[in-house]
Amino acid sequence: MSNTPDARQVAAMIDHTLLKPEATTADVEKLIAEAAELGTYSVCVSPSMLPVTVPADLKVAAVCGFPSGKHTSATKAAEAAEAVRHGADEIDMVIDVGAASEGAFDRVEADIAAVRAAVPAPTVLKVIIESGALTDDSIVGACRAAIAAGADFVKTSTGFHPAGGATAHAVALMYRTVADSGLAVKASGGVRTLADARAMIAAGATRLGVSGSRALLSDTGNGADSGY
Repeated sequence: MSNTPDARQVAAMIDHTLLKPEATTADVEKLIAEAAELGTYSVCVSPSMLPVTVPADLKVAAVCGFPSGKHTSATKAAEAAEAVRHGADEIDMVIDVGAASEGAFDRVEADIAAVRAAVPAPTVLKVIIESGALTDDSIVGACRAAIAAGADFVKTSTGFHPAGGATAHAVALMYRTVADSGLAVKASGGVRTLADARAMIAAGATRLGVSGSRALLSDTGNGADSGY
């Protein structure tokens, strides 16, 4: 990839996302058709919308413990396992952000490990740490917990937290923390333009969570990234 990825290259890194509570089956069908047209990596939906029918080259992701992360680990694990049974290739789980805030990283690790055990490889496990609500030290601690628990990605944000979404600073910090372990970084929440996407990629992200993918890829700057 060139130093400045073009729209096609950016598209191939996008999880095209619909997590609105009012989403309908027709909305999800439109999401899938749009993802296929745009060439995104995957679609990401709420687990209740599964199963879905997608083209062979389009991955399916589902969330668990979303958006608060305040579910029990057993509940998250069961939700993730059910989503995989219904066709999810990837799971994006939310940690207990309060546990990370208070430095209880053993609990964060145990939470992630429970989901990892329920959805072993080849299912991809992404760990949403809600970076906007954490200090830098807590971001690092949460990332280290994800490494220890065997996750595949750390992810900035749900896109639903009032503290905000992805920042290049958080992505870079997360990347520095996990790069040597083989984990990757996903930036999500507030990624609305090609400039936003390129900034996150330059900081170390290899996956992007975007709901307004068409606007982003056409570089209108009006992508309404309404969560994720």
